[in-house]
Order: sequence, then structure tokens, then C-alpha cells
Amino acid sequence: MTETEDTGATAENLLVDSEDGVLTVTFNRPEARNAMTWGMYMGLAEACERADADDSIRVMVLRGAGGKAFVAGTDIAQFTEFDGAAGVAYEKRISEVLSRLRAVNVPVIAAIDGYCVGGGLGIAACADVRLASPRARFGVPIARTLGNCLSGDTLSLLIELLGRARVVDMLLRARFIEVDEALTAGFVGLVTDDTAEATAEWANTLKGHAPLTMWSVKEIVRRLSDSDGAVDDEDIVERIYGSEDFHNAVHAFIDKTRYEWQGR
Repeated sequence: MTETEDTGATAENLLVDSEDGVLTVTFNRPEARNAMTWGMYMGLAEACERADADDSIRVMVLRGAGGKAFVAGTDIAQFTEFDGAAGVAYEKRISEVLSRLRAVNVPVIAAIDGYCVGGGLGIAACADVRLASPRARFGVPIARTLGNCLSGDTLSLLIELLGRARVVDMLLRARFIEVDEALTAGFVGLVTDDTAEATAEWANTLKGHAPLTMWSVKEIVRRLSDSDGAVDDEDIVERIYGSEDFHNAVHAFIDKTRYEWQGR
């Protein structure tokens, strides 16, 4: 697939819609179990920029079309001409996109129905909260399929969320984690037959919470994940306690009146 062809297909393969404060990104290649093209990865990064640039966006949702997969990895056809240097460049580009997703200011929900594999597992891991259908399966079976590897960034994030022993076992034995195990591990927060309804409920809850408080949680967690210990949080604390929202919410609480969060 050429760069021109990929770019032209992205609008159909990655749907980005905004409604009532929720930016929904739909991976839309159901015939390929929503496997990611380069253009789709770039479109995901652009959606992150859109979420941060639009003050009306309070929540970002990631979902897959078709009911059979969230994302079943990267489109394998794009690897046919790869060598070592191309592999390094590819993993760097993917790490940049996933890092951008982790840094989105608003809460990100991953609604997982069906296979969540390879790059799809990496994308889901970058969400703040995850819910799944009973059909969800998680894995990176590259030890028996492609023979490639994960980047250190992605592997570190999976270990943080699923645990070292489970991740190493999953990768070495190329096994899938069923949804019950993902729930037990804490990777998934809810298993439901109706992911659409549950996602809407979660998004509605998050829209009603203080945007800056939720941002502070996301940012401190991200900094902790990227460091070896304590992080400098002075700028975060100063921003929160110096915000209009905090000042006005304190007075509203005392006066027993409802305050509408402004995100500033």
C-alpha cells in the first residue's frame, strides 16, 4: 500500500465523531479485524490533537467496528519490505503515537469487543479505563506468527498494567488472555454484554467530573509510569489549586449550590 493510498483510505478506516462532549474514534476495517494502517495510526494522533484543542470535548472513546475486534494489530502487509532499520523506525513511530494517546488531557475510554491484539493491546493499554465484552481476548502472539518484537516502551506499559509474570508468560507462550483473567488483573474494569451502553454511562459520569482534577490524575500517573520513582508535581498542584474551578467549587460547596465545571 502506498502512502497516497493509505492516506486516502484513512477517512473510511478511522472514523472520528464528536457529540455532546464525547470524541469517539472508531477503528473501521471490520473486514481486516480493524488492523491498523500507517494512516490510521496518524489519524489516531490527529484525533488526540483534536481532543486537546477543543474545550467542549470532555471524554475520548476508542472502539472497533464490526463486533469481532477492537484492533487486531498492525496490517501485516505493511511489513513485507522491512529490514532492521525500518523496524526501528516503525517502533519509534508507534511509540510516539501511543505516547501522544497517553498524554491526552481528557479521560480516554477503550470499549473492547472481540480481539484486542498486538498494536491493539498497546492502544488499549494507553486508555485510562477499559471495559470489555465477554468475547474480548487479549494477546501478542508474535512468537508463533511474525517473529518480531515489542518496543521497550510498550512492553514496560503492559508489565505495569498486567504484571511481569503474566506478560512474559503471555508473550513466550503466545497465549491469549481471556476476559475473566483481564478483569482479575485489573486491566479491564467491567465486563458487559452491552459495551455501547456501558461506554455511554461511563462517559456521562466522566463528563460530570472536574476536568482539571481528572487531568491531574492522568498526568501524575503518566509521569510516575515514565520515571523510576517520585515525580515533580509542583506545576500540577499549582495549576489545580490556582484554578477558577477549584476557587468557585469551594464557594459553591459551602453555599450548597451546584457548580458547572469550566476546565480552567
